[in-house]
Amino acid sequence: MREGIIVKALSGFYYVKTEEGILECKARGRFRLDGTSPLVGDRVRCSVDSAGRGRIDQVERRRNFFIRPAVANLDALVFVAANVNPVTDPYLIDRVSVIAEEAGCELIVCINKTDLDPGEALERLYRAADYPVILTSAENGAGVEALRQMISGKVCAFTGNSGVGKTSLLNCLSPGLALKTAEVSDKLGRGKHTTRHVELFDLGARTYLADTPGYASFELEMMKIIPKEELAADFRDFRPYLGRCRFLDCAHRKEPGCAVTEAVAAGKIAPSRYRSYERLYELSAQHKAWED
Repeated sequence: MREGIIVKALSGFYYVKTEEGILECKARGRFRLDGTSPLVGDRVRCSVDSAGRGRIDQVERRRNFFIRPAVANLDALVFVAANVNPVTDPYLIDRVSVIAEEAGCELIVCINKTDLDPGEALERLYRAADYPVILTSAENGAGVEALRQMISGKVCAFTGNSGVGKTSLLNCLSPGLALKTAEVSDKLGRGKHTTRHVELFDLGARTYLADTPGYASFELEMMKIIPKEELAADFRDFRPYLGRCRFLDCAHRKEPGCAVTEAVAAGKIAPSRYRSYERLYELSAQHKAWED
């Protein structure tokens, strides 16, 4: 029996990094039947038949998993954003931040393309919301070593909309990969999806990083629906004010005496963060528990 981590899944095959090297595997049929198909990032146990063919027999218990990116056991999500060509909507970052909080996963906000635009407003916004922020340029290499130190020893995934430079940054972190990139459309303001599948790349020092397919739309199911009653606790900048509202069941919308909305009015919580909360609250409110 061999143990390892799935570093790539493609066309029904799983590629498991073991002490003996990369083992190409199929998964046992029971995984499809019980709805626990293996994911990139899973720690697994494999057997090898007499012909050298591998089979995944057991998936170890996951610490977390995501639907998009389809990956498990992440220590950190690195949200790659940009303030130019394409401009990242903060709502997308906020939605991913909530998903990371629910999964017990660190969120790192990486503002790329700083050679074209420094992204100062995005930097201030997310530092104020208590998230680690790193400024990079895949074009000139600025910030790349600082990013490497920030993710050292972790299993991470890049995520973010297409064209922000996720694959270019990965090439900077590991030049030998020479992964394919594409130009951003000047007309549409977004990039082509050069990454077609999730793959974990070994950067050394027990650091793994996944490049994931990008997306232009952010109305996506990335994980389970979060109950609306739990949503406010997933906004780090809301937490100092929770429990201080007039009503114990305050939804932090239009209730009088709401400490959260008062903090927004006082400039202690960014208006864009609160607008994201409202949008996500509406999405959660549309979901019924019996639909699970």
